Amino acid sequence: MARNKFIEKAIILNENRVEDLEKLINTFPKPAGSYGYDAWGFNIKGLKPFLTAGKWMHDNFFRVVTHGLENIPKDGRVLIISNHSGQLPFDAMMLGYALVTNPHAPRAPKGMMEFFVPKVPYISSWFSQWGGIVGDPENCKRLLQKEEAILVFPEGSRGISKPNSKKYQLERFGNGFMRMALDNNTPIIPIGMVGFEESMIRIGEIKPLAKMFKLSVFPILAPILLPTKVIINIGEPMYFKQDGHTPEYLLDEKVNKVKAEINKLIKKGLSQRTSLFEK
Repeated sequence: MARNKFIEKAIILNENRVEDLEKLINTFPKPAGSYGYDAWGFNIKGLKPFLTAGKWMHDNFFRVVTHGLENIPKDGRVLIISNHSGQLPFDAMMLGYALVTNPHAPRAPKGMMEFFVPKVPYISSWFSQWGGIVGDPENCKRLLQKEEAILVFPEGSRGISKPNSKKYQLERFGNGFMRMALDNNTPIIPIGMVGFEESMIRIGEIKPLAKMFKLSVFPILAPILLPTKVIINIGEPMYFKQDGHTPEYLLDEKVNKVKAEINKLIKKGLSQRTSLFEK
């Protein structure tokens, strides 16, 4: 009898999750055409499998805690700038889930993808439906003009594939996001994520494949994903003023300010985490 009640409760909980998911998708504030797609391939209905898988990983596997969701603006152009780590892009997936389900202001940011991703069968289609686009300056400019939120990892593959010896050390940031922020009068939201650095074990690398895919490294990974505790800290908006054409050395200074803020948020996350696998 007790077991039957447990099963009935589990069914009710699952039905509530499905209803909540349908409600979110049906009311999501995302402009799209009559078929549910926008000009870059984002599909509102395509969010459903992403959210279904993302919810379990977010709530049960990584047990993500996100601070500062109120700092994400409800609408208007914004560049969301984060550290990148974990060998595989689970950090992008969990951050994306947190932003899409943000109770203060749900948004589906466009994620800047590496140039090789659209060449990968199936994955490229999924990523496009979820909001992924090739990290091209012209794409970024058009999206900002459409008042979109854009997620950028300035470390690129250098950040996500770094060895354990460089754990929580930020790699070099590209300057492109800052140029876009200045040219398009766009605020920057800094984000620091903790927990993904330890989620996968890197054994080595394959340099020929890295060269083939034009990556900084092609890692060899242990076939296991660890349920590490993840903490995400979202900082307050940062505003940078364009004074004519900003020379490169001043661009570097502004980028370093964002990098320093993300470093602070990473350290904050590390101080908030009591253990690697805490509940």
